[in-house]
Amino acid sequence: MTLSRRSMLLDSLFGAGMLGLRSLATGIPMAVLADPRKASAAACNPNAQYLLLSSSVNGDPVNANVPGMYSIPDIAHPTDPAMAAAQLSLGGRITTAATPWAQLPQPMLDRACFFHHGTYTVVHPDLGKVMKLQNFVSHQEMLVSLIASQLAPCLGTVQSEPLALGPRSSSESLTAGGRPQPILSPTALAALLASPSGPLGQIEKIRDADLDRLNAWYKQNGNTAQRAFIDRYALSQQQARAVSGSLISTLAGLKDNSPASQVTAAVTLFRMNVAPVISIHIPFGGDNHVDAMLANETKQTVAGVAAIGTVWQELTAANMQDKVSFAMMNVFGRTLSAARGAGNGRNHHGDHHCTVMIGKPFRAGVVGGVEPANNDYRAMSLDAGSGAGVATGSGDIKFSETLSALGKTLGVGCGVDAGYLDQNIAGGKLVTGALSGT
Repeated sequence: MTLSRRSMLLDSLFGAGMLGLRSLATGIPMAVLADPRKASAAACNPNAQYLLLSSSVNGDPVNANVPGMYSIPDIAHPTDPAMAAAQLSLGGRITTAATPWAQLPQPMLDRACFFHHGTYTVVHPDLGKVMKLQNFVSHQEMLVSLIASQLAPCLGTVQSEPLALGPRSSSESLTAGGRPQPILSPTALAALLASPSGPLGQIEKIRDADLDRLNAWYKQNGNTAQRAFIDRYALSQQQARAVSGSLISTLAGLKDNSPASQVTAAVTLFRMNVAPVISIHIPFGGDNHVDAMLANETKQTVAGVAAIGTVWQELTAANMQDKVSFAMMNVFGRTLSAARGAGNGRNHHGDHHCTVMIGKPFRAGVVGGVEPANNDYRAMSLDAGSGAGVATGSGDIKFSETLSALGKTLGVGCGVDAGYLDQNIAGGKLVTGALSGT
C-alpha cells in the first residue's frame, strides 16, 4: 500500500487530526477532543441505530423464498431439501419460508421484518436509482446517505457519509451529495490496521497524551460539571489496552473479502465509530436466468442466510445487537410464477422485491404480500397502520409508492425524524406496523 493511499485511508477512517482514533482511545467524544468547552451531554435520539446494508446490482432472487411466498402454490421454489418449506415464528405468528430462514437464531427472528414492495425497474445499472427510491429522495440523494447524514451527529461518527465494503462492482458504489464514495476491502482494512505497531497499537499512548492534555485544561479552565463529564466518559488505560487488543486481533483474522469477512469488518468499523451506515454485498442467487433446478439459488441462499446469521453473532459478541440494524435491498426481485418456467431460472422483476430489515426498532413479521398481475405476481398496496397487504390497490399506500414507504420506514426505524423524511422523500407513508413499540 502506497504512503499516499495509506494516508488517505487513515484520514477517511479517523478524520482530521486522527480525532476518531483519539476518541476511540479515550472514550471522549470527538467534539470534546476538538474543543474541551463542549464537554456536556448532547441531546440525542436514544433510538439512533447504525445501519448495515447489503445490496446487489444482480437482482438476486431473495424475494422468492422469504416468508409470505410459500402460501401460493404457483410460486416456484428450489426442490432441494435444503430449501424445503419450514415454519418459523415472527412476532408470535407462525409463517413459512425456505428452511435457511427458519434456522436463524430466534432472537434475531424476533426482530426480523420482511417488507414486500416494488422497485419499478428491470435494469441492472439502476441500482443507484433504486437507492434514490427512483429519484423520490430530494436532491438526487441516496436513501443511505440521507439516513447517514441525520444519524452521524447523534452517533458522533468520524464521517457523515456511508461507507462501502467490497470487493464489489463500481455499479454498486454509493454516493453522498452526488459524490461517489470509495470502496474499502476487508483485506485492505486489515493491512492498514492489524499490525500491533500500527495506529491501533498506539491507543494507550494516545489515550494518556489526550487525557493529560484535557485534565490540565479543565484544571485551569473547566468547571465541576465538565470535569465530571470527562471522568464519566474516559476509558482507563486497561480498557484502552483491551480495545486495542480486541480490534487488532479481529482485523488480523480477515484473510479474504468474503461476505463473512465483510460482516466482521463492518462491525469492527461500527465499534470504531467510523460511519453511521456501512454497505456490504451478500450474494443470494445472482442473475439466474438459467439455473437448472435453481441449484445456484439454493447454494447462495443457504450461504447468504448463514452470513446474515453471522451478523447476529458478531453484533452480540460486540454487545451491539441493540445498536445496529441490518437491511438487505437490491435493484429488483425475480420472477415467481412456476407456470412461466421459473423452476429452471428466473428473469428480472421490478414489480416485486423483498427488503429484509432486522433490528431492535423493527416489529417481527411480514409487511405486504403479492397478488396476480401481468402473468406473474406483484407487490400489493399496503395498509400503513398494520403493514398488511391490500389487494387490488385499495391500500392507503399505493403499489407505486411502496418503495418510498419502505425508505421512510427504514429511516424512522434507524432513528431519523419522520417529519424530516416526509419533507425529503416524496410519496408513500411510514408503515407504523413495521416498527416495534408502535
